[in-house]
Amino acid sequence: MINWNGFLRNYRLWQRRWLYPLISLTVALSLCLSTPLPSKAIDLLPLLFQGVQIFQLSNISERQEVELGKQMNDELQQEVRLSRNQQLNRYIEQVGRRLAANSSRPNIPYTFQVVEDEAVNAFATVGGFVYVNTGLLKVADNEAELASVLGHEMGHIEGKHLVKQMRQRAIASGVATAAGLNRNQAVGIGVDLALNRPRSRQDEYDADRRGLSTLTRAGYAPLAMVSFMKKLEGKSSVPTFLSTHPGARDRVKVLQRQINNQPSKGNYGLDSTTYKANIRAFLP
Repeated sequence: MINWNGFLRNYRLWQRRWLYPLISLTVALSLCLSTPLPSKAIDLLPLLFQGVQIFQLSNISERQEVELGKQMNDELQQEVRLSRNQQLNRYIEQVGRRLAANSSRPNIPYTFQVVEDEAVNAFATVGGFVYVNTGLLKVADNEAELASVLGHEMGHIEGKHLVKQMRQRAIASGVATAAGLNRNQAVGIGVDLALNRPRSRQDEYDADRRGLSTLTRAGYAPLAMVSFMKKLEGKSSVPTFLSTHPGARDRVKVLQRQINNQPSKGNYGLDSTTYKANIRAFLP
């Protein structure tokens, strides 16, 4: 004969110990996966997914952005050849530090690196990582023109343009979940976009505007951004740095208007002789 009283007592005990906690965990996990996560909730995901880190790009924290940038930098070293010239890297870092102190995101630990490539190009990822080719260093006439390029790329970081494009690419390709994007997928998408991204009109104008503001606050001659674009505009083969939409001519007009509306007395970095001497000494 079944002891129903004992059975019911044991069943209630089992509910309290196992069933209710299990239901609570299931509900919590469902909410994590089906609703936008605040930044604090994201930190729990590595535990729930056995160490797979998840980035919610629509709400990525500054710490996560810097971490993602470091991981992209590791991956990029398989794609590009970073210069080991310590003198050259120190010089570029020096110019970058001056700009970073006057950027709209001065708390980011910016990293400036030189890529050994004759193409006239520069690019940025996320979390403060900026790259400039040796080919562009040779084309620039002075430090202010170099600074204008670095400032433009910093503008992409300040505006989180690559983060936005990564999110769009992840959604379009179907690899993003409601929780976000796992680390390896995020790194792969980010590196591909940084090297080959189709830049939008809005992002380029925004990066120009932000870069010009940073350049001006740092005391560099703002017209250097215009002179650099004008110099490259007439070349038969359009440099990678300007092979974007909108075209260089339109960007020059907008920049010139912005400079006229906010005149500056800054004229630092226009010494062409010193810059060329430095570049010749640094580069083979």
